[in-house]
Amino acid sequence: MKGMMSYDLMETIRNTNEWMGASARAMASYPVWGMTPHPMFKILSAWGRVAERSFARMVIKPDWGIRSIPGTDGRDHLVEVETVVDKPFGALIHFNVHGRDPMPRRVLLVAPMSGHYATLLRSTVASLLPDCDVYVTDWHNARDIPVSEGKFDIEDYTLYLVEFMKALGPDINVIAVCQPAPLTLAATAYLAEEDPAAQPRTLTLIGGPIDPDAAATEVTDFGRRVTMGQLEHMVIQRVGFKYKGVGRLVYPGLMQLASFISMNAEKHSKAFSDKIVAEAKGEGSEHDHHNVFYDEYLAVMDMTAEFYLSTVERIFKGLEIAQNRFTIEGKRVDIGKITNVAVKTVEGANDDISAPGQCVAALKLCTGLPESKKAQHLEPGAGHYGIFAGSSWRNNIRPLVLSFIDANAGDAPKGKVTPIRAV
Repeated sequence: MKGMMSYDLMETIRNTNEWMGASARAMASYPVWGMTPHPMFKILSAWGRVAERSFARMVIKPDWGIRSIPGTDGRDHLVEVETVVDKPFGALIHFNVHGRDPMPRRVLLVAPMSGHYATLLRSTVASLLPDCDVYVTDWHNARDIPVSEGKFDIEDYTLYLVEFMKALGPDINVIAVCQPAPLTLAATAYLAEEDPAAQPRTLTLIGGPIDPDAAATEVTDFGRRVTMGQLEHMVIQRVGFKYKGVGRLVYPGLMQLASFISMNAEKHSKAFSDKIVAEAKGEGSEHDHHNVFYDEYLAVMDMTAEFYLSTVERIFKGLEIAQNRFTIEGKRVDIGKITNVAVKTVEGANDDISAPGQCVAALKLCTGLPESKKAQHLEPGAGHYGIFAGSSWRNNIRPLVLSFIDANAGDAPKGKVTPIRAV
């Protein structure tokens, strides 16, 4: 029960802070305080609004919020999110653009399972939709999955990707962002040997830890400093009574969020203090940059304990992908079996999570692939987030990825590349 009590304690602290924010906002907003105009009441009200919103967002799955996109015919086309494959730990979803002709490019965007929802890639999806038919892996929050559904580790994750690729067919172009890059590479190699006809046409790996030892970061150093026993003792807890997954061992999203914030504590502290001052001055708005960013950043999900621990043990400590020793159900997955899937890697020169060198290592592992089907790009000045969602992605990387897809489309029709503004 110890892990369950800790889990419920974290939720209690979060809930209490949300309540305190709501109470401060309500109390400081009484009209009677207008008789004694004092900046304290405005500051207190502003703090309450920011605190209530921030702590409430931590347990809410964000909406995709992509309602429509402009078409080349001068009309806005409605976008509907449809579920193509639904499984206990994740779903394959499709952004169906109504009234649009079939697109020559079909893209599967593999979202990270690293503490945030797939909606973290909202701007990435929005930037691809004008020129592509887009599918996304939408991973489920482990706290909401009953224990009766069984385990979910990195082997299960890889087999999910295999099933999703098979469902979409061989003309799909896969783009894996950050954490799933090693396992997406493994899933492609698995298909190369087990079902070659189901392999994707292209594979783009963006900022992923294919070889964590290629360039050390704070993330990889942490994995080296602690033992698996220490890690399990420190971060693994049981889901509390409030959720369907009660009793399931997880790495809680709230704990992951705390580690995210601690990495850049000064930056986040300033962002919130500036937001409170802006609210007190009446300069805040519902959709300002702070709210747009933190509504997503603070929305976290739990990961199954076996997924988190097997990721650390086998990808970061054991280097099974980096050394081409990864196995599924005891059978080795040989990355060298990939012979006709074009592979491209993208890295950011200022990436402090998956530093340059970690992702491009994938190309050396693809020993069966001719050099003509390999490509790499290092984006100057780009950090981790910027290589898939910032201006570097929109202006430089996205056009390169689309051109890479077209260059390996064979006789298939080529698509256009629409200039994208900030979203």
